[in-house]
Amino acid sequence: MRLGLSQLPLPFGHSSIDDDTKAESRVNGRFAPPGSTRPATCAATPGGVIIRRPMALTQADLLALADRTFIKNYRQQPMVLAHGRGSEVWDLEGKRYLDMTAGIAVNCLGHAHPAFVERLRAQLGRLIHVSNLYWNDQEILAAQAITERSFADRVFFCNSGGEANEAALKLARRYQQVVAGQPARTTIISTTGSFHGRTVATVSVTGQAKYRDGFGPMFGPVEFVPFGDLAAASAAIARPEACAMIVEPIQAEGGLIVPPDGYLRGLRAACDAAGVVLIFDEVQTGTGRTGRWWGHDHEGVAPDVMTLAKGLGGGVPIGCLAVTERAAAGLTTPTGGAVPHASTFGGNPFATAAAAAVIEILEADDLIGAAARQGEHLGGKLAELVAKLPGRALEARGRGLLRGLAVAGNPSAILGRCRELGLLASLAGANVIRFAPAYLVSTGELDEAVAILARALEEAP
Repeated sequence: MRLGLSQLPLPFGHSSIDDDTKAESRVNGRFAPPGSTRPATCAATPGGVIIRRPMALTQADLLALADRTFIKNYRQQPMVLAHGRGSEVWDLEGKRYLDMTAGIAVNCLGHAHPAFVERLRAQLGRLIHVSNLYWNDQEILAAQAITERSFADRVFFCNSGGEANEAALKLARRYQQVVAGQPARTTIISTTGSFHGRTVATVSVTGQAKYRDGFGPMFGPVEFVPFGDLAAASAAIARPEACAMIVEPIQAEGGLIVPPDGYLRGLRAACDAAGVVLIFDEVQTGTGRTGRWWGHDHEGVAPDVMTLAKGLGGGVPIGCLAVTERAAAGLTTPTGGAVPHASTFGGNPFATAAAAAVIEILEADDLIGAAARQGEHLGGKLAELVAKLPGRALEARGRGLLRGLAVAGNPSAILGRCRELGLLASLAGANVIRFAPAYLVSTGELDEAVAILARALEEAP
């Protein structure tokens, strides 16, 4: 069955769409899936192309269709979201939800932000993609926006956090072998509980075995050290085979773990002493999520390499590698040599227009300051739940608008009850209910969300 907005050119000699859509049947002179009583509208263009518009499928119809057509790697909730505004979304049945997930820390501007929508609409009418055989204006402006607000001298654009981290690992390996002349430096140091992506290389440096199981042999060598343990990290960094250290300023998927003060500064000093590349994975903490532009800003320290994604595009897929001038040599094309790394879609004008717009709007509307202020409010409300519900609410965690509540009991059941009550949150680690809302979330919306969570904690088994 073929549904949705599509163009179906009829082969020569075919006089009816029925010739190419035998799995479909006519209903009231129009086309619909077998057994359906809701017609699909069809129209023919002057060139004989049939344009079929979406049929009025119910939420149940779409869920059944998804069950038949998707690889079952996800565990989506039984709902189909249709539209949103700010920190609210509605499903196809018209039920409203408070969105405290924001696409997993992605929609920093919320849903349907007017200035963001207008910027993207305008770019769609100008230029969407040209490849990296040519420059486009938006990628250059986005690169300038990032470098002017960070330690970085240069950037590389790609399409996701996993791709950005993959590029960072390649840069580190090639830097040691080609630039530093240290080919024996091949070991990547990472931390237990970390999450760095789903590609073979990035899942190999992810410090949670459940994500690696069944995908071996892994990329390596990789050495894992406890997150927040500066002595263990420093010992690993000092070994002569150490290539790079990759670490999150806050472990997000690991359970919203904030490291001890001085941890990132200590890693910087150890890497400097040993000649090891320091990579900060800011995919979830970057672009204002913690109340500063970058998560490492809280310690006043800078890496050699920073990876970005999620909030950078405000919902449009993008990834970014931001690096110092020295580190950039690790991916610089030698004269007459092959290009060491590339991305067909990376830096496309649509995605980079989104990134430039996000940065401009965050700054113009003081939304990073809002993330800091609202994050303090949310953290306080979650701490109140710990005092109010001992034994169920265990610990408030996080920074800025990357917050969570460690809970006892079945976190999936708690999240399910939250959804029934109109709240969308997500799980981080084994038992942390994560809140990562849009930066423009209101105090009233945060209070409503926490009240729903409190009720779910009281009612869930």
